[in-house]
Amino acid sequence: GAAAAAAGGAAVTASSPSTAGATTITTTASSLPTAGPQPPPPPPTGSCSPLLLDYDGSVLPLLGGLGGAHQKTLVLLTWIPALFIGFSQFSDSFLLDQPTYWCKGTDGRGNWTGHPHLAASGLTASHGYNHSYSRGMLAAPELPTPETKNASQCHCKERHYWITAGLEQNVVSKWDLVCESAWKVHIAKFSLLVGLIFGYLITGCIADWVGRRPVLLFSVLFILIFGLSVALSVNVTMFSTLRFFEGFCLAGIILSLYALRIELCPPGHRFMITMVASFVAMAGQFLMPGLAALCRDWQILQAVIICPFLLMLLYWFIFPESLRWLMATQQFKAAKKLILHLTHKNRTNTECDIKGVMPGHRWFPTARPGSEENNNPSQSSSGLAAREFQMGDVGSSQTGEIEKELSRRPKKVCIIKVVETRKLWKNIVVLCINSLTGYGIHHCFAKSMMGHEVQQSLTDNFYADYYTMAGITLASCLAMCPVVGFLGRRGGLLLFMILTALASLLQLGLLNLIGKYSQLPDSGMSDSVKDKFSTAFSIVGMFSSHAVGSLSVFFCAEITPTVIRGGGLGLVQASAGFGMLTAPIMELHNQKGYFLHHVIFACCTLICIICILLLPESKNQNLPENIPDGEHYTRQPLLPHKKGEQPLLLTNSELKHYSGLHDSAATSDGVTENVTANGMKAM
Repeated sequence: GAAAAAAGGAAVTASSPSTAGATTITTTASSLPTAGPQPPPPPPTGSCSPLLLDYDGSVLPLLGGLGGAHQKTLVLLTWIPALFIGFSQFSDSFLLDQPTYWCKGTDGRGNWTGHPHLAASGLTASHGYNHSYSRGMLAAPELPTPETKNASQCHCKERHYWITAGLEQNVVSKWDLVCESAWKVHIAKFSLLVGLIFGYLITGCIADWVGRRPVLLFSVLFILIFGLSVALSVNVTMFSTLRFFEGFCLAGIILSLYALRIELCPPGHRFMITMVASFVAMAGQFLMPGLAALCRDWQILQAVIICPFLLMLLYWFIFPESLRWLMATQQFKAAKKLILHLTHKNRTNTECDIKGVMPGHRWFPTARPGSEENNNPSQSSSGLAAREFQMGDVGSSQTGEIEKELSRRPKKVCIIKVVETRKLWKNIVVLCINSLTGYGIHHCFAKSMMGHEVQQSLTDNFYADYYTMAGITLASCLAMCPVVGFLGRRGGLLLFMILTALASLLQLGLLNLIGKYSQLPDSGMSDSVKDKFSTAFSIVGMFSSHAVGSLSVFFCAEITPTVIRGGGLGLVQASAGFGMLTAPIMELHNQKGYFLHHVIFACCTLICIICILLLPESKNQNLPENIPDGEHYTRQPLLPHKKGEQPLLLTNSELKHYSGLHDSAATSDGVTENVTANGMKAM
């Protein structure tokens, strides 16, 4: 036997032991591949190995999950830019804040151009305050209310400006964007939102085609160019044009980081890691007033906001492409190199690859010199020197699953393919409508709360109002964590949408009823009671609508397959941008039709409540990798199935005959026949 083994030729014997599902394989040292040129293997035919497409179950454990040091570093690198993004999102509140102004040579009383009721009260410009809170990308920016026409105010050749946002000069005061030029401020804020919308739509599709990493890096490069050029603008036209491109690039950074963050995490950590990024962005919102007070000039502030993105140029060397996207698009050569790099960085034990993803050298460890196996292999307990051990069915080949697929051609998909699906496109459309409604009605609540300034100011200074809005946003994100953890994605979204609908309907209906009763002499109600109710409903509405918008984006990122996740995220975030865009449109029309605007969005909340029930639940489930996986996301009931209760939905075998589906479709689904259409086992 030894002579035959030395002569050459692979000797492999297999026997079936009594242990079920195991095979004993014995190899000799001569089983190594022979030298010499080998013809390239033909491209595999048929579908890809399901093992390689099960990223959360096969590949992520090989990398050590989220416990690997390098994996934690990559997650941290997706959190840090959120601070810079937060600065950019809320910069409009300071760059385009509507200042108090008066003609030079006056005492600051007669020609003060704040709200008429404040001017009549004799407040000087140093004490006047013109509310124009802007909430950046996370909610629709409120634009300055067009001011009343007054010849003595608008015919000044030179004006004094008092900016309450901490700057000595901003865009409005630099180019005198008041009176007949006030509409240019609206266009400047309008351009950033339009840039974000186009950026989400275009960069999302590009991220699915060329990868997340190139989109991130090129967006960083161009935001440095356009962002710093904004600080060098010579007129408001140049400023608005460059702000459009800055918003476009900012959308690429936000979208690619969001996708990378989702694709790095195991199922149980996706939501909390995403929420940490939201908290970091809110830290930028809270720090923005201090940054503006330190800079004092809008050009310096703009440069300080953009310059930190220079640090992200280092991501070219330290941040890899999304491994999940490489596996889903069948780019296995690049995926194999990245897996080896990540396992080396994470210092993970490669023998934990029990499913045989990587090549088979993991299955044949060499015995250490001087060990029991090396000295007496026949009597060793494990038989490692003889390279004989038991493997399950998945380990029956020396060649790893990824080696078999190296010659397979990449398969990339565009978001347009979603129209050919049965369920996936409906889920994405529902979440787009939810995002549009959440961010659109958020402006209505904010305007209702800040709209009482004419009779009774919410607060007396810019910073108090700014931090009030920021506090509501922070409270909303804090509430999302336990609610989504307990009720799941669909249950949490449904709860916040119900709160939004109730706050909207009560504000529209109950307040009008209170207003009618307050006109009666014996009613005992006054306008102050109505104002207090309106403020309370507005706070609840802003609280819940922000949660609806944020959760819709996250929900879409989870249920959209990896191959089109960029496009899906782009659609839902662009829908959020359209919701925000209703704010400047209303401001340009001087709030005409505001009540109808609120009524339309209130009706949309009722429609969304019904549509949310049609969504699947993605909590603690693996991310879908391709479009068939996304189609298999099933809608489960909100309430748990009671033991012994007969499910109402048909089983797959019954559904197959009912809907005309073929047997091959049911077989490819990989779902057993005794599973109902809502993902529950039949009794």
